[in-house]
Amino acid sequence: MTDRYGDSLSRRSLLRAGGAALLAPAFASPALSQGQSEVIRIGHLTPRTGFLGPLGEFAVQAAQLAVEEINAAGGIAGRKVELLSEDSVNPQTASAKAERMVQRDRVACLVGEINSASALAISQVAQREKILFINTGANSDALRGSDCKRFMFHVESQNTMMVRACGRALLDRGLIKGRKVYALTADYAFGHDLLKQAKKYFAANDATLVGEDLIPTELTDFSPFLLKLRQAKPDLVICNLAGAQITNFLKQYSEFGLPFPVAGFGFDTALAWGAGPGNFLGTWPVIWHHQIDSPSAKKFVAAFKAKYKKPPENQGWGDYTAMKIVAQSMNELKSTESIKVVEHLESGAKFDIAKVREGYFRPWDHELMQEMFAITALPADQVKNPFDIFTSTGPLPGPGESLEVLATTRDENACTFPA
Repeated sequence: MTDRYGDSLSRRSLLRAGGAALLAPAFASPALSQGQSEVIRIGHLTPRTGFLGPLGEFAVQAAQLAVEEINAAGGIAGRKVELLSEDSVNPQTASAKAERMVQRDRVACLVGEINSASALAISQVAQREKILFINTGANSDALRGSDCKRFMFHVESQNTMMVRACGRALLDRGLIKGRKVYALTADYAFGHDLLKQAKKYFAANDATLVGEDLIPTELTDFSPFLLKLRQAKPDLVICNLAGAQITNFLKQYSEFGLPFPVAGFGFDTALAWGAGPGNFLGTWPVIWHHQIDSPSAKKFVAAFKAKYKKPPENQGWGDYTAMKIVAQSMNELKSTESIKVVEHLESGAKFDIAKVREGYFRPWDHELMQEMFAITALPADQVKNPFDIFTSTGPLPGPGESLEVLATTRDENACTFPA
């Protein structure tokens, strides 16, 4: 999600100093050879601290597991894969670390991030250096639209997909049409974009936004906002917070004993586990969860449990999936050249992504087309263990629908790749 500041001596400054002849071989990306012994490095950036730190830990664990499995299966064209994983911290640090990984560590690609502002910073480095970056956790629609990059792809869903997936479940429960909604939103790029997409959905489905507050990401005491909710008496509380904010909010909401239904348009299952049975409330969208009934999902869950003694959650799924997509693509191409991988992903290549249906990247905005889910908290007396604390819809879109129906269209979120 965020981190920056690396070497002060850039590749470009060396080139300007006349070192082009020396640098060219070091930065070339040749086709793979079975005889090459050097490792293939993949740069992995994700938040390890702050309000998104708990999600970042799952990301790191899943990425490490994926690399172990890739190496056990022969690596990439017989070469071992080495994961360079660092705390991204913030956009400035993320940018600097990404640049350092590319210029000093000579990584073959960049993977990770959760924070949308940090993902944008990393994508700018990736585009400038012409190196592949797969975003595994940042949701902002703008990253697929006004801020899109040719060398950036998205395993994570865009905010609109989250809103529409959860919105279907809320419509079915009668909580949207003609209802009064109060929204609490994280005060940073992700939250601002999510609220923007939520307002579009409310307007299209006859819901009235009767109150909204932007919540600082460092806030831990929600009592002033809970008092405002008590006074407003909405039909639905929409929690557009992020990371540990959601866990803290749900715990305090339960303590206040407010009667209003709760939902949100951005979520990670680790946050439900953090809140715990009885505190976890409402209906939420997820891109993946550990109860999905597919052979590859069950295999991933079993391997993660065996290594870490707990099930994986959806952020872990994103980083694991991205690593597997990178390895599969490079093996099929017999090359680590980013532009060749970009062209391969744009070609409509399909991947087993531990869901019922295979996924593919749209060529015009590089969003992964895939199934989504909406989960709803189980009553505390129905919970049998700390992890299986929700029920889930079936895959969204349904079996007879295009995978693209939840995503934005070109007209809604135009993307023009920079040169």
